[in-house]
Amino acid sequence: MNKNERQSFLKGKGAAVGIVICFVAVIALVGAYTFSNYQRDIDEQMAKAEEQAEELTEDMGTDTEDTTESTTEETTTDDIVLPETDDDLTEDPEDGQQGRSDEGGAGMGSQDSTGENAGTDGSSAAATGDTSGIWFSEDSILTWPASGAVIMSYSMDQTVFFQTLEQYKYNPAMIIGGEVGETIGASAAGIVTNIEETAQTGTTVTLDMGNGYSAVYGQLSDVPVAVGDYVGAGESLGTLSEPTKYYSVEGPNLYFEVLKDGEPVDPMNFME
Repeated sequence: MNKNERQSFLKGKGAAVGIVICFVAVIALVGAYTFSNYQRDIDEQMAKAEEQAEELTEDMGTDTEDTTESTTEETTTDDIVLPETDDDLTEDPEDGQQGRSDEGGAGMGSQDSTGENAGTDGSSAAATGDTSGIWFSEDSILTWPASGAVIMSYSMDQTVFFQTLEQYKYNPAMIIGGEVGETIGASAAGIVTNIEETAQTGTTVTLDMGNGYSAVYGQLSDVPVAVGDYVGAGESLGTLSEPTKYYSVEGPNLYFEVLKDGEPVDPMNFME
């Protein structure tokens, strides 16, 4: 290759290299521009997303405050409905007896740490009389406690009709007729463990007769005894009162229930 040809070749090669360098530079510029635009778009999108998130957070906070204020404004003591005492004739007459069964059937009723009997008003009293005669068993005899005949018999295996309530119910006691004002004597000796006032049976006295047996006398007035008193057989527990509204149709009556270990049993099984 002569000198002229060599120079021509070098010139051509230099031109090609220059073109390649220019092409590469153009590609780099285009890439840088494109990347810059892409980065700017990404930044703008991120900024918009952050603004939307902040707006959403502010909206949720506003809604929460509004809800809290609304709840505070709407819920007042005037809107709270307290339960009312249901004392109408649909109440089960046995409801008032369960408490007495639990109290009277387990011996001497509730006691405090000194062993004294506690009354319904929270006071306590010790038995003041002779307790040697307090013993009752399945062979013991009860005297008839009121002047009248049986109006409604004990019945826990099938329901009986309550005229005042106009419905059939189980009857854990014996309802005995009588005259208002007559004296009601204890059917057997016992110690007074409970005196209470109930809607169903009015003033009601419970005697512990011993050996797990208790007797409950309801529909009384002018009760002369107190919790802890010893009452001999035949001694007064009070007088017969007007019947409660649960027995208004049946008329004046003595509610007489016998319990053994807190469970009602038929009083007729112990009558003379």
